[in-house]
Amino acid sequence: MSGEPDNKKELGFLHLGGLRAALYNYIFAKKHRGSFILRLEDTDQTRLVPGAAENIEDMLEWAGIPPDESPRRGGPAGPYLQSQRLALYAQATEALLKSGAAYPCFCSPQRLELLKREALRNRQTPRYDNRCRSLSEAQVAQKLAKDPKPAIRFHLEGEAPAFQDLVYGWNRHEVASVEGDPVILKSDGFPTYHLACVVDDHHMGISHVLRGSEWLVSTSKHLLLYQALGWQPPRFAHLPLLLNRDGSKLSKRQGDIYLEHFAAAGFLPDALLDIITSCGSGFAENQMGRTLPELITQFDLTRVTCHSALLDLEKLPEFNRLHLRRLVSDETQRRQLVGKLQALVEEAFGSQLQDRHVLDAAYVERIILLRQGHICRLQDLVSPVHSYLWTRPAVGRAQLGTVSEKVDVIAKRVLGLLEGPGMSLTQDMLNGELKKLSEGLEGTKHSNVMKLLRVALSGQLQGPPVAEMMLSLGPKEVRERIQKVLSS
Repeated sequence: MSGEPDNKKELGFLHLGGLRAALYNYIFAKKHRGSFILRLEDTDQTRLVPGAAENIEDMLEWAGIPPDESPRRGGPAGPYLQSQRLALYAQATEALLKSGAAYPCFCSPQRLELLKREALRNRQTPRYDNRCRSLSEAQVAQKLAKDPKPAIRFHLEGEAPAFQDLVYGWNRHEVASVEGDPVILKSDGFPTYHLACVVDDHHMGISHVLRGSEWLVSTSKHLLLYQALGWQPPRFAHLPLLLNRDGSKLSKRQGDIYLEHFAAAGFLPDALLDIITSCGSGFAENQMGRTLPELITQFDLTRVTCHSALLDLEKLPEFNRLHLRRLVSDETQRRQLVGKLQALVEEAFGSQLQDRHVLDAAYVERIILLRQGHICRLQDLVSPVHSYLWTRPAVGRAQLGTVSEKVDVIAKRVLGLLEGPGMSLTQDMLNGELKKLSEGLEGTKHSNVMKLLRVALSGQLQGPPVAEMMLSLGPKEVRERIQKVLSS
């Protein structure tokens, strides 16, 4: 058994819709001990995007759903790039021409454009008028002498076979009555999607095709091709569309639906897989925080409904927060996060680091453990609000004087608090001691004491709780920052 990822006309970069189709194929294949096959369609040479083939495999690997067979990995059913399979399409076309199921079309692009304009002017759906279908053998021979490489069209005739889609149930689309005969092989020798997917699914032994519901209507056409070639078709499952929260289509022109955008912004693959499945159907439960193994266990194709999946990307940070906490709780994963945060700090602050000890693994790990649950992405820890963790703020005594006139008294008492013999600092203990300290200062509010300490330690008026700041920085750094303010 094999899963086949969503097929698109052009080979482009991987976006959320493509990721979701690939994910459902991957999950289905793993659930049924099959192979997940990535076949890249590069037959429309005018729409090829440089680097797209590599990007698709890179992004599937980043997402944790690598194909079992692909252009990069190879496999028994290769090659996996359609431009390298042209002989197979030519062979199938030859068989269709011989049986009379296909015919050469000599219509010029100009004539086809006129047909299209005429139909649109009459408010009709553009369709080919099947003009070349009725050419005699002599006429074909005569035209071939002038135009030896015509396009080849498939003769749509007879009743389209009904088929049972695994999501949408029984379907039949009488394509012959609403469409003209489709081109299956272009004059450049490259196939259209209709022929390529049928030939490839047959030769690759594809058992199940999970693809977007936009291909549901074309399936009858594909089944007529299977019939004409005498081949057994695979089972089809058409997945409902992934739409924006307001029901509008995900536009590929929105740069932020491509996977590189999410990877660069620090979102975790598991968070993306979680959000694109939780807005859809096909799973026994629908809670946030599911991992890929849980998705595989819970998946049931019979639970996929026909309703479009509405994606609310505003919830992604919350999904990411959950998955980040899960990684932090695992020691091996936490070590990897420490390495990533060290690189982010180096990149964000580099030469501004007055003390390179902030890159020590123990310090970086402490920050991650204290801030987990408060941050959505690791990148948040190098945002301006957290800069005090990595660089010392430039805070003058005069600046603190505007918060409270008791700068010296407060600073000295905090220094005394930190010099207790062998004190084991905890956030609760620090909170209690800071409250006592405030109570011992007549006419000074606790909130003003906290404000003064926050500014002294971070140079900012807002941020994490002061006790947590002190724990993060450690007694030695807190002492140095306070003494610096006193001597300024």
